Amino acid sequence: MAINNRHLETGYVQKFITDYSQLSNSGKIIILIWIPSHTGIRGNELADEAAKSALNLSMSAVKCPATDLYSDVANHCQHLWQAEWDGCVLKKLHSVKPLLGYSNLSTLS
Repeated sequence: MAINNRHLETGYVQKFITDYSQLSNSGKIIILIWIPSHTGIRGNELADEAAKSALNLSMSAVKCPATDLYSDVANHCQHLWQAEWDGCVLKKLHSVKPLLGYSNLSTLS
């Protein structure tokens, strides 16, 4: 509806028209498909109502100490480090220690 009514004040509509024009001018074929709204679909209507009711809730400023995030950050870094290490499968050391983390070197002898 926003596209048909030319509501150009909406950033998404402006971007769509620009992208559509560029793609169309470059020879691309674009097919737009209408997808019905949630109207009449009970589960979707309940989800919409719940989401809209949350807009009326007051926000509270809850302070979270940085220490509460340490384990999550450490796990995330470990995951990133392991992914990087898994890209080194051709290295001899990777075959010796495929999983990163703590190791007891005395058990290797």
